[in-house]
Amino acid sequence: MKARHKRLGFIVFGMVALSLATWLVINALDNNLSYFFSPTEVSENKAPKDHLFRLGGLVKPASVKRLDGVDVEFVVTDNRNEVKVVYSGILPDLFEEGQGVITQGRMSAGGVFKAQEVLAKHDENYMPPEVADALQQSHEAGVAEMAKEQDI
Repeated sequence: MKARHKRLGFIVFGMVALSLATWLVINALDNNLSYFFSPTEVSENKAPKDHLFRLGGLVKPASVKRLDGVDVEFVVTDNRNEVKVVYSGILPDLFEEGQGVITQGRMSAGGVFKAQEVLAKHDENYMPPEVADALQQSHEAGVAEMAKEQDI
């Protein structure tokens, strides 16, 4: 075998190995990504059905129900749409009705979000940027709809 053919073989082998390594890294990262969605985006079916994602908004007042033991049911809203959330576990100390929350989990077949993790806000002045943006967009859309209705 000529040196030229050996070099070509090494290059081909290197390219295949690099491609395989790249595919493995991308596949691993894709499985660990969890994107943020607001209740409006979830109601518009923009959230993935079979993938872990984060749902954020405000806990709707008077919506928290303790089912049995550590099971809790509550509603997350962005003041435009609402998503029912079921969580089995101990809620953070700062979890309250009317406060910002981000939950991580999956949508179930019945349209209920099954949370695996619940994150509450840190103090009275903090709101996660994603939640603040979603609430601002929801507010702007609501104002635009009201203006449109008044023109009619």
